Amino acid sequence: QVQLMESGGGSVQAGGSLRLSCAVSGFGFSRYCMGWVRQGPGNEREGVAAINGDGTASYADPVKGRFTISKDNAEKTLFLRMSSLKPEDSAMYYCAGKRRCIDDFYTYWGQGTQATVAS
Repeated sequence: QVQLMESGGGSVQAGGSLRLSCAVSGFGFSRYCMGWVRQGPGNEREGVAAINGDGTASYADPVKGRFTISKDNAEKTLFLRMSSLKPEDSAMYYCAGKRRCIDDFYTYWGQGTQATVAS
């Protein structure tokens, strides 16, 4: 059974940091492209960061230099370190997985964890 369970969201002041985690089971975590996707109020879902099987990471322009994606293959856990947070980073953050990072759509999704940044 595929499960992706996010944690680590919360409320912080602008300039603060949060670390999101996603515990994964039920598919080949180490071989998959894993990513974080967010959806803010009234906005469409947008990809934030992704990391492929060999550990190569990519980031959306709005978060470059502030967010870091990483993973622990042994623990099947995905992380997102978010620093210098801005109010516009407030969103529901979803952990997601797909076979390859070049694929258009994620196959597996978590339930999301909320991050709120106050100005």
